[in-house]
Amino acid sequence: MELKRVVVTGLGALTPIGNNISELWDNLSNGISGAGAITRFDASKFKTQFACELKGFDPKEHFERKEARKYDSYAKYGMVAATQSLEDSGIDREKIDLDRAGVIWAAGIGGLETFEKEVGDFVRGDGTPRFNPFFIPKMIADIAAGNISIKFGFRGPNFATVSACASSANALIDAFSYIRLGKADVFITGGSESAITPGGIGGFNAMHAISTRNDDPKTASRPFDKDRDGFVLGEGGASLVFEEYNHAKQRGAKIYAEVVGCGLTADAYHMTAPHPEGYGAMKSMEFALEDAGIKPELIDHINTHGTSTPVGDISEPKAIVNLFGEHAYKIAINSTKSMTGHLLGAAGAVEAIASVLAIKNSFVPPTINHFTDDPEIDNKLDFTYHKGKNREINYALSNTFGFGGHNATIIFTKFND
Repeated sequence: MELKRVVVTGLGALTPIGNNISELWDNLSNGISGAGAITRFDASKFKTQFACELKGFDPKEHFERKEARKYDSYAKYGMVAATQSLEDSGIDREKIDLDRAGVIWAAGIGGLETFEKEVGDFVRGDGTPRFNPFFIPKMIADIAAGNISIKFGFRGPNFATVSACASSANALIDAFSYIRLGKADVFITGGSESAITPGGIGGFNAMHAISTRNDDPKTASRPFDKDRDGFVLGEGGASLVFEEYNHAKQRGAKIYAEVVGCGLTADAYHMTAPHPEGYGAMKSMEFALEDAGIKPELIDHINTHGTSTPVGDISEPKAIVNLFGEHAYKIAINSTKSMTGHLLGAAGAVEAIASVLAIKNSFVPPTINHFTDDPEIDNKLDFTYHKGKNREINYALSNTFGFGGHNATIIFTKFND
């Protein structure tokens, strides 16, 4: 069968460095860090006392008080980002087939904040169960997808993808696949996460996964730097509207970019560590290139997973060099997590947006906080350290990997009618 073309027609974001797309792009372009001291709770006894929190976000501006009580923060973030993207797309819901409009939304964890509060209140109480009737629906990882579909009346495919930090990349890939197979016309897709909680910080501390650079939070996320000591936890949501090309063309939509290929693999190696040679990551990128029908030499830009973890930051560059060979040194590579922190289940969507905007604006945002080269990393690669660069980008590849060995790659290209 002939596969349909899929284009990006709407973007929305609620992130630690911007509460909308314009703010996000400005701060990405200028290398602004979103890290700072934790304000959500008293973190003074934790090994890590900082994170990349949202700034200036007031739920009351978006939800009635009674309505807000029904949603965990992760769902609120998702609904706000989804609303932005749908408004940006210009879609008139009265003029589309809502049975062919869907929502595929991701969360790596879901309502951790709600779970901690409800169980904590019970443990601190007298043993009498007094749980909020919204406890379960607020907590489950699929409820953001459901709430978004309810809000907009989208009656097409509706579900959540959960693959740790690869979750929202998986959501995008599923939406891409459904549209090109002709099973839907439009998707709101992306992810959201709200894990800056005592359990979130404490759990990642116990794993030695997050940075403890409390004396200098803004430089703590150091992808590919010799002295990196873990990622910086972030929060927020990011949303893209994927649309079948002819559907978008008929309504005169603006088109940011085209989605052309995807790859999915498993490391089948370790619960939390990536394959040391980046084998799964390499195959994910290879499959994405095959799916897109393009040669490796056409890739101009890679937005890496680049979390700032000791092991992960070694394996991904190995995968890039092993797959791309000499062309690897001509690719503009970056890690936007150096600025946004790691949004876990929302990371893939944030970085997909960064890739799309890099194509649109012919500009590669920087990887900030690089101080010392790591001899275990091929430093001939162009990591776009310190300052962004102007560059014509025809094809951009975005990698997202997750605990459990999940690997997801998606490729975007400059739209040509």
